[in-house]
Amino acid sequence: MTARRPGFPARIAPAPRGAPPVRGTAGGPTGARTAPWPAAAPPTGVGLDSAAVRERMLARLAAAGLASARVLGAMRAVERHRFVDSALANQAYEDTSLPIGLGQTISKPSVVARMAELLLDAPGARAGGLGRVLEIGTGCGYQAAVLSCLAQEVYSIERLRGLHERARANLRPLRLANVHLLLGDGMLGFPAGAPYAGILVAAGGAALPPAWCEQLGVGGRLVAPIADAAGVQSLQVVDRTAQGFTHTILEAVHFVPLKSGLG
Repeated sequence: MTARRPGFPARIAPAPRGAPPVRGTAGGPTGARTAPWPAAAPPTGVGLDSAAVRERMLARLAAAGLASARVLGAMRAVERHRFVDSALANQAYEDTSLPIGLGQTISKPSVVARMAELLLDAPGARAGGLGRVLEIGTGCGYQAAVLSCLAQEVYSIERLRGLHERARANLRPLRLANVHLLLGDGMLGFPAGAPYAGILVAAGGAALPPAWCEQLGVGGRLVAPIADAAGVQSLQVVDRTAQGFTHTILEAVHFVPLKSGLG
């Protein structure tokens, strides 16, 4: 019997210890839906032309090496200033992380774009886009909104109730039917939605929790910051094939620490 998918938003309970992993191939129908983005209204109290500054942001991303037209389109569609405090709106399209409360940050646009492009470049990725994607660490909801343009379904887990509620408030006006927000311990993943075509992690830990690899579908890709013994984080890409897992370590990054439990 197929597990019932949660509505928007949802809360998840921790999985019981020793629960068997979900098996199968990377999930989701072929082809990604384009998110039903509303026509952008002129920003109020921002003091900038968001369309023009987004184009400048895209030009910088392209000049830095971002080649995916799909990711560039998603970054163009999602208005980053909607996800930061109004006092920081003038910095929304700069390539910098910004505080979003509770000691957390919204990632740099270049990092969001880089991780999304890595998911799309997975050997098992379909030409039409990703199937189901799991995001660990919703934060303010910006990255989930970007992923909604690239994937058939997005499940995004946040452990901090305050940020979960903030993401709900940020995303509710956009009415993204393919985004499911979950309050829970991201280190456990979300087995009811597995297997996933992609898993994207927005917090850095010392190791990959086993649940993530178990929930990654065959042909799927996981992108996460992993810290070495000295605490230096690097992006790690994990591809799952029928023969097992391959790990690739990429450039240095800096994310907030990965933590378990609810807060």
